[in-house]
Amino acid sequence: MNTPFDFHTHNPDAVDALISVEPGFTPRAGAVYSVGIHPWHSATVTDMDLRRLEADARLRCVKAIGETGLDRLRGATLDRQTELLLHHIALSEELHKPLVLHIVKAFPEIIAIKRRIKPSQTWIIHGFRGKPQLAEELLRHGFYLSLGEHFNPRSAEIIPSGRLLVETDESDRGIAELAAMHPHLDTALPSKLLGL
Repeated sequence: MNTPFDFHTHNPDAVDALISVEPGFTPRAGAVYSVGIHPWHSATVTDMDLRRLEADARLRCVKAIGETGLDRLRGATLDRQTELLLHHIALSEELHKPLVLHIVKAFPEIIAIKRRIKPSQTWIIHGFRGKPQLAEELLRHGFYLSLGEHFNPRSAEIIPSGRLLVETDESDRGIAELAAMHPHLDTALPSKLLGL
């Protein structure tokens, strides 16, 4: 796959992309998705939302679970966010689909959860902007890192091609332009992770 794959976007019309959606979405023919309840929406989650999540996660066009995660700045309490995160992790493990994570000021917590659970599925931190020391720690614990428009160049240099993904998220810049910033990018990696 020579065309760069956009590992995380909210653009419903994107192609060659993993489109991040909430439960209850309407799939588009030929598109692939990650489905999850964003931590920002964690305070208003209903039982119906969780039932929709479980149903949507099983769709063939859904190739990953998330975005889910922990955000100390927005959303419900960290306890409630953790409860929802564990629900997503269980789905990821049951359905053998990677987990896409949104983590803000909660990296020690997500590392601790991963160490405790020892998941068999790949965990990807999307929109990673952290310093090289944090990148090294996350890589040591088996995380993959997805970089968007804003990232720490020194961190990007130390992420091996086998753990590096690129994304537009909500950027106006195209994925080819963002991918060109990472000469060592392995464009085949998303296909391997998502079973495309």
